[in-house]
Amino acid sequence: MQIHADLTRRASVDSNALEWVPSPMAGVERRMLERDGAEVARATSLVRYAPGSAFSAHTHDLGEEFLVLDGVFSDETGDFAKGMYVRNPPGSSHVPSSAPGATILVKLRQMAPDDTTFVRIDTHDETAWQTGRTGERRLPLFSNAHEEVAMLDWEKGTAFETVSLPGGAEYFVLSGSFTDENGTYPEGSWLRLPAGSTQTIASPTGARVYRKTGHLA
Repeated sequence: MQIHADLTRRASVDSNALEWVPSPMAGVERRMLERDGAEVARATSLVRYAPGSAFSAHTHDLGEEFLVLDGVFSDETGDFAKGMYVRNPPGSSHVPSSAPGATILVKLRQMAPDDTTFVRIDTHDETAWQTGRTGERRLPLFSNAHEEVAMLDWEKGTAFETVSLPGGAEYFVLSGSFTDENGTYPEGSWLRLPAGSTQTIASPTGARVYRKTGHLA
């Protein structure tokens, strides 16, 4: 299966317009944003767990990264409430489940083979946020030679200068909306810009976004 699989092309998806597609496990559904492969695939998806549902034990050969959007997502390492950012590096394994139900943004098979870092960050911890550009707060989530991941808050009316993205960029809009020269991206939007892109962002409404850069070089 291939969905927005060409990483050299811009891709934009309003996830709210997608149907929930059943996974092989009962009670677990997906909205597929990008995918290259069958059930084992390089993928970015929204995954929804019904209350009491679980997925079978599995290993992430090239890692897993997720952000809890709603509910509580659990595995044998802990319970991750809304706002938790988690990275499980290549070779890690777990048995995911959700007692009350959960929705997560998850990226699979997109880490460097030498990445060995486990990450657990509560994005609701206000003490971890930093001042960024004018009109911006940022929460660093992860950084290495291959990529940088952060959560960004943009004030209402914020506008930034044009930036170059030599390693590309990827966004998921958690709240509010933003614009660039190619469109408007409301809550629930996923956007991927290929390596070598430029972008001019403004946010008339204010926004909170997940952003990854550098990983598409």
